[in-house]
Amino acid sequence: MSRLIILSNRLPVNVVRDKDNIRLQPSVGGLATGLASYRKSSDCIWIGWPGVPRDSLSATDRKSIQSQLQAMNCIPVHLSAQDVQDYYEGFSNKTLWPLFHYFQLFTIYEQSYWQAYCRVSQLFLEAAAKVIRPDDTVWVHDYQLLLLPGLLREKFPHLSTGFFLHIPFPSFEVFRLLPWRKQILDGLLGADLIGFHTYDYVRHFLSSVSRLAGLDNTMGQIQLGSRQIQADAFPMGIDYPRYARAVQSPKVNQYVRSFRAKTHRRKVILSVDRLDYTKGILQRLEAYDLFLADNPQYARKVVMIMLAVPSRTGVEHYEKLRNRVDQLVGRINGRHATIGWVPIWYMYRSLSFERLTALYAVSDVALITPLRDGMNLIAKEYIASSSDGKGVLILSEMAGAASELPEALIVNANDKQAIAAAIREAIEMPEAEQERRNRLMQNRLSRYTVRRWARDFLESLGAVKEKQKTVRSHKFSPRIQRLLMGRYRSAKRRLLLLDYDGTLSPFASRPEQAKPDGELLTLLNRLTRPKNNRVVIISGRDRQTLEQWLGKLKLSLIAEHGAWHRDSGGQWTCNAPPATAWKKQIRPILEIYSDRTPGSSVEEKDFSLVWHFRRTDPALALVRSQEIKDALRNLTANLGLGIFDGSKILEIKNIAIHKGNAVSKWLASEAWPFVLAAGDDYTDEDMFHAAQTRLFTIKIGPGPTRARFTIESVSRFRSVLKSLSSI
Repeated sequence: MSRLIILSNRLPVNVVRDKDNIRLQPSVGGLATGLASYRKSSDCIWIGWPGVPRDSLSATDRKSIQSQLQAMNCIPVHLSAQDVQDYYEGFSNKTLWPLFHYFQLFTIYEQSYWQAYCRVSQLFLEAAAKVIRPDDTVWVHDYQLLLLPGLLREKFPHLSTGFFLHIPFPSFEVFRLLPWRKQILDGLLGADLIGFHTYDYVRHFLSSVSRLAGLDNTMGQIQLGSRQIQADAFPMGIDYPRYARAVQSPKVNQYVRSFRAKTHRRKVILSVDRLDYTKGILQRLEAYDLFLADNPQYARKVVMIMLAVPSRTGVEHYEKLRNRVDQLVGRINGRHATIGWVPIWYMYRSLSFERLTALYAVSDVALITPLRDGMNLIAKEYIASSSDGKGVLILSEMAGAASELPEALIVNANDKQAIAAAIREAIEMPEAEQERRNRLMQNRLSRYTVRRWARDFLESLGAVKEKQKTVRSHKFSPRIQRLLMGRYRSAKRRLLLLDYDGTLSPFASRPEQAKPDGELLTLLNRLTRPKNNRVVIISGRDRQTLEQWLGKLKLSLIAEHGAWHRDSGGQWTCNAPPATAWKKQIRPILEIYSDRTPGSSVEEKDFSLVWHFRRTDPALALVRSQEIKDALRNLTANLGLGIFDGSKILEIKNIAIHKGNAVSKWLASEAWPFVLAAGDDYTDEDMFHAAQTRLFTIKIGPGPTRARFTIESVSRFRSVLKSLSSI
């Protein structure tokens, strides 16, 4: 029976020491809440760090923790104090956290941190490997475990694996600064479904995958070998009913009355954050200072309650931030306070759920202005807690939640004037308008709760795996290979129709660099030795190149998709119409675009023109290729030409010239008892169509195809040919 295995840096429980005893208390974090219904199931296991270094625990402590966690279906990954310092505080929070939040100057690139990150990832893998079964579903969470999906894929190739990133994924220009960017991407691409809070983060991730891994995508679907990977946005919600009902609690009501008595009917502006440099706290305070200076009529009529929850104490940047916040709060209070009125009430601590929701309820304005934030659930909690529909949310456009809460007052977190103006607008907003905005946001948040988020992700992961199964049904399996070899062995006559680039030889950054290596020449020589074999290389390359590379072998050659052919030892024969005057019209246009597109080039063949862009920025290549199509469409239609998309190329050629016509003559020449046709791109689909009644048509690489079977790579296909050549 399928189980859910959750892996995250921290377990959903906190270790608490009471005098000489160790006990565990449940976490109230968003992730723990969202997965609560799954975690309580006997078919769910959660693996993570219990939150205390292994070195600080006695053998008795570890045994107690192990026993208590086992009752909760939790498995601990014990980390040493050095691991915590280098993996968690180091690479996770001094390298990944600042870089992914666009604080490049705060980012530390330390090799020992990276080594610790790799080492701890292996510890998580080892813990998971002990319990994983083949039909389990594994869900890995957040930036501390970016390598883990790839490690799991290596050990369990068919495992259903999802990954969710709870912080922003940066743009390619920022991500490329990371020395270990390729390893991080390889780790993420081990997952079947990769989730982010917003589509902006999805777009940034896909851009990095394209530029660094060379993998294109269609609608967020990435093809890696024979495996389909999906990247998508799943905006995380909150436990909406819990916050919406909180005000009904007697304890919360008691705090509400107490807070209102202390604020003396003043307008309350609430600021709640972890004390983190990404939250824009200093800019927020300066904006409030500006508001007070520009609006003296609100002196004694407003108060800001600022709650800063301690975070990563002992880390240099956080200590400096705390000191600056302390100083700025003191300066603002010193400048504007009067007897009986202090404009900022500052608390450096965390509050219980009841006290926090009471603060939400009494606040007239919530000021949430991070400089960069993956989602920001506080904004959602504030809206959910407004039972009477009153209150105004001021939200930074750089928070992931901004795309879901457009009715809030959206501001640039660096624009102090705009924030000050938004504070005044919020204070003066009519109650009817407040209710209108809040009801729209509440309706939205009440539908897409954290539980719905979790269910949505896991259902999408299941859909991805079903799609992969469909693709695998056409995969060239060991059973099909045995069938192929049996038919090959028993056939008295054999025809092998083989494409070259992307089939026999991998693609190269420059076309001329893809010449056959010694292994391939030996392989082809062995395949042509049997007198009952006919091997035909059918390529889009020009005849001069094919002659130079393969002319000495006992095989037939077809060049330029069928425009030229040459039997073994014979002369080249032209199969194409002689008219090529059209190239004088088309080539100058291609050269104009090539000059404007770094890394691209124009190749002229006897009967076609090819625009190559393998070394071009993928986004720019996409734009330019569309521009070329638009520029040539009418011209080519009148000349009987077609514009064809290949692997990092655009080819302009006569529409009557294609591989289907070229191979039809071979297929019709006799009743071949064995035919193998193999290729990798659109030009080979005509060949597959012509050979569709034959048993073995194989596409190398991803994508839709008319071929009966698919093989993931050139090297894998070569191994199949080696098996045949040994018979």
